[in-house]
Amino acid sequence: MRKNLGTKPFFYPLPVLIIGSYDEKGKPDLMNAAWGGLYEADKVILSLSQSHQTTENIKVKKAFTISFADKAHLVSADYVGLVSAKNEPKKVEKSGFHVVKSEFVDAPLVIDLPVALECTLIKVNEDGSLIGKIENVSIDESALDVEGNLDMTRFAPLSFEPFHRTYHVLGEKVGTAFKDGGELK
Repeated sequence: MRKNLGTKPFFYPLPVLIIGSYDEKGKPDLMNAAWGGLYEADKVILSLSQSHQTTENIKVKKAFTISFADKAHLVSADYVGLVSAKNEPKKVEKSGFHVVKSEFVDAPLVIDLPVALECTLIKVNEDGSLIGKIENVSIDESALDVEGNLDMTRFAPLSFEPFHRTYHVLGEKVGTAFKDGGELK
C-alpha cells in the first residue's frame, strides 16, 4: 500500500551544493543550496531565489563554482545556508571555509571541499533559475582512486532529505551501473 503525499519537493538524493561567487567588489560569498543538478552533459541548473546575494553575484560576474559538501564539513556547509552575506559581512570567514580564485572562472573555489565544478553563467530562465556551463571539474587528490578517478568511499558527500530536513552521507558502493542488470538478460 502506498500513501499519496501530493506535490512535494522530493527528489532524492539531493546533493548539498555550496555555491561560490564574488560580488561586484570581488568579495567571496558561499551559499548552501539543494535545488540544483546536472543539465545536459556539460551544464548545470540552479534554482535560487532572486533575493539571494549569490544570485545577484552570479548575474554580475557571470560565473560561479559548485562544491559538493561532505561529512567532514557539515557544520560549515549548514552555516552558509543559514546566514546571508547581505546581513553578515564575514560570512565566509565565520564559516571556516577557505577559498581561492578559480583558475577557470571568476568565482571562488572552496579548497576544503574535495569536488567542485567551475561554471560560467549562460542563461537566466524566466523563472529565475540559472544555467551554467561546466568549464572544469576539479577534484582534490585525497578523493581520487589509484587510476585518478573520483573514489566515493574517500569523499562522503552529503545529501539533503527535504521531508525531515536532515543530511545523509552517500558513498557505499552497492553495485556497478550498466553491468549488474545484465544478469537478467
